[in-house]
Amino acid sequence: MLPSRCAVRPLGRATVLCCCAALAESVAFDSVGREFDRKDDTIMFREDFLWGGALAANQCEGGWNEGGRGLANSDMLPFGDQRMDVMRGDLDPRALAPDSFYPARKGIDFYHRYKQDIELFAQMGFKCLRLSIAWSRIFPKGDEAEPNEEGLAFYEDVFRTCRAHDIEPLVTLNHYDVPMHLVDAYGGWRDRRLVDLFERYSRTVFERYRGLVNYWLTFNEINIMTQACFMAAGIIFEQGENRYATVHTAVHHVLVASARAVGACHELCPGAKIGCMLNAGVFYPATCDPDDVLAAQAENRSHYMFTDVQVRGAYPSYVLKEYARHGFEVPYRDDDREVLAANLVDFVSFSYYSTRVAKAHAEGQFDSNLLRSAPNPYLKQEPWGRFIDPKGLRVTMNEIWDRYQKPLFIVENGLGAPDVPEDSGEIEDDYRVEYLRAHIEQMEKAINEDGLPLLGYTTWGPIDLVSASTGEMKKRYGFIYVDKDNEGKGTLARSRKDSFYWYKKVIASDGEDLA
Repeated sequence: MLPSRCAVRPLGRATVLCCCAALAESVAFDSVGREFDRKDDTIMFREDFLWGGALAANQCEGGWNEGGRGLANSDMLPFGDQRMDVMRGDLDPRALAPDSFYPARKGIDFYHRYKQDIELFAQMGFKCLRLSIAWSRIFPKGDEAEPNEEGLAFYEDVFRTCRAHDIEPLVTLNHYDVPMHLVDAYGGWRDRRLVDLFERYSRTVFERYRGLVNYWLTFNEINIMTQACFMAAGIIFEQGENRYATVHTAVHHVLVASARAVGACHELCPGAKIGCMLNAGVFYPATCDPDDVLAAQAENRSHYMFTDVQVRGAYPSYVLKEYARHGFEVPYRDDDREVLAANLVDFVSFSYYSTRVAKAHAEGQFDSNLLRSAPNPYLKQEPWGRFIDPKGLRVTMNEIWDRYQKPLFIVENGLGAPDVPEDSGEIEDDYRVEYLRAHIEQMEKAINEDGLPLLGYTTWGPIDLVSASTGEMKKRYGFIYVDKDNEGKGTLARSRKDSFYWYKKVIASDGEDLA
């Protein structure tokens, strides 16, 4: 049974967000906790709503061999036809040709240009910037006893630069990032020892940045580790290996590591909030055939199992039944059950790019987010094949809220497109504005018509960066254009697209001016 109302107060902010069955009473709260009648409310988004953008170290930072940083698995993802096989763990990247091109190694040079980039974000009025920390910049090999001070100092300056511009950092502990030494010596997350190593890393950054970072995430798109096993978990499969057992052993290790990080954050940074992060977008059944409905349910459950554990503290029964059918037992050790149960996340964050379709007895095709989908004749597709479904965002938000009753945070949403500058240098990206406008409109409906508590919205890729799935620069998401091509050529000069000025207007009006 849900309580009549509950509230979440983001650190350092006065607003109390309504979040439960209070909506049935048509009651909400203003910024100091006073009640007002929702039917008379004309505010689309709260004044303290966290508008901003999202980046990842492995896609923008570069500086792969500077500042004491060690080699990471992301540095071994090649550009070209072999990339997907490497991402899945089917091809050992250490066997690639010496002249292979690795886009993440230089990214867009955020490592040297972060002050300039954060200044541009501030010009748009960002209230929040989601970033990630490269594990190998803090512990170059991953298993050292002492951290790399130069790496710690780098991120401290990044976060202080954000603060100087009144931008709240939202920091992901692990965004597709495993020190390559842990792949070579331990086999990635298949090895239980990484749980302790990750806790050491987490405690190190919590202690260093407490008071500076108030919002944390544990693992980026945690559910993708079952598809992109090397990219997300540092796993390279061995010949004859029981892949199912390997992957789900790694899943357990990551879930325990996430729970330990949550516990460490609550212990060391008592005022901070820490959440999980899901690659979201519901699966629709292809038809009303009950078999298709069951297929969609199964697909959705295969992803929600991760957040089920992180929000509820235990494996759901449907997962345990599946494991039993595969002859797999959860590799519990010591107090794993207690750790999972005791360390629940404070909010649920997610990326949303597209919905997908499930059809029984039929294989879908990989989309650009590594997940299979059957066709959807009712939706248009973006250049890389994903369905454009703004209403699906509202559906997804409601489904996650109904499942967990935890505050939500949309931490990735955006449109990748091959933006081409005009001869004048102007970059007209009306298609991006149209895409984002439609999604923000549905987000507003989810808040004000459905009553969902949403902490913020950070678009993916406020500045062009390396695509995680394809390694391309051509797949551009940003409001800021970066002069770099798929082969790594270009000046890296930054320039504003038309969408830059549109998003600035959106933030300044707290979402009321979407024209």
